[in-house]
Amino acid sequence: MLAGKRILLIIGGGIAAYKSLDLIRRLRDQGATVVPVLTRAAEEFVTPLSTSALAAQKVYGDLFDLTDEAEMGHIELSRAADLVVVAPATADLMAKMAHGHANDLATTLLMATDKRVLIAPAMNVRMWDHPATQRNLVTLQGDGVLVIGPNDGTMACGEFGPGRMAEVPEIVAAVAAALDDGPLKGRHVIVTSGPTHEPIDPVRYIANRSSGAQGAAIAAALRDLGARVTFVTGPASVPPPAGVDVVRVETARQMATAVAAAHPVDAAVFAAAVADWRVDNASDSKMKKDASGQAPTLKFAENPDILAGVAQMTKGRPALVVGFAAETDDVLTHATAKRARKGCDWIVANDVSPATGIMGGTENRIVLITADGAEEWPMLPKAEVAQRLAARIADALGAAD
Repeated sequence: MLAGKRILLIIGGGIAAYKSLDLIRRLRDQGATVVPVLTRAAEEFVTPLSTSALAAQKVYGDLFDLTDEAEMGHIELSRAADLVVVAPATADLMAKMAHGHANDLATTLLMATDKRVLIAPAMNVRMWDHPATQRNLVTLQGDGVLVIGPNDGTMACGEFGPGRMAEVPEIVAAVAAALDDGPLKGRHVIVTSGPTHEPIDPVRYIANRSSGAQGAAIAAALRDLGARVTFVTGPASVPPPAGVDVVRVETARQMATAVAAAHPVDAAVFAAAVADWRVDNASDSKMKKDASGQAPTLKFAENPDILAGVAQMTKGRPALVVGFAAETDDVLTHATAKRARKGCDWIVANDVSPATGIMGGTENRIVLITADGAEEWPMLPKAEVAQRLAARIADALGAAD
């Protein structure tokens, strides 16, 4: 998968550095050459000897090593790679990257490279949640830096939450996606997924049974074809795939804002089960029962129509807009009407009535509705549905050029 690719791996100084040794092994198993760079802090966790032995390469670390500069030089070292990976990317390293510091070999390489950079953050949950780290993350993503993780989990310090470095297979998948030369290379696709939660009060909300499984599978399939994927997900039970840019939202209005911020895109796939309505008189405090026994009156307001809003854009419209129609009866009739009403190019329709087991299940049976008519697909695993749909998207975008 990665045969002939050269990875410059910068290992930061955190307890997760031990995972970098397994990462080296896994990348080499895929055929990649891994050139390691250790920060001073990283050497407190892994040794140059063990790192060099696993990589079968010289380990770099000193910016002012005269031999290294004479043989290769930090500028050439930063540009000879196909991809620069920072794992673990500590809060300190992220801050230096975001603000353009170059006071050691690792940060100088990151400033001097002309290749894509992928970081795998790892730090204490409080450090990850700190406003400075979140500002730095936004800056780095705006600069085009790819991000994988962090995951939720128990920290070495005993705290629990986001901050654990992504698992090695996830990082390998993200590396493969970043280097993929597939038919969607250079394309930007947005995928929405999961349900939205519309609050009634601080502890209650209106939602639906969407697991987000199909949307996540579509994002992964588009990633595997080389696309840069912005994955806008509601509070789904299925985690987002590795190697995509994840934007987490709760409500339909938040999703609409995130979709607008992701433009421009080449294609948009709206797989999310967005609530049509929200509670307009949601309470700021928990609603209580009273002696009257009367239920509270909920007033509803219509949510923004995200699919129609993008499909009917007069300027900057994606070349391909794909909507989803989850129906419980008269699937073809309702979905065909939805395509005409929304103005999208394709509708992916399915029957989600309880007897099908599709909503929340592992398989899906869809009807793909386009300008050419309706095409029924057999019951397939959701991953295979995603792969077929991604291939059709790639063909459509290629034909549009």
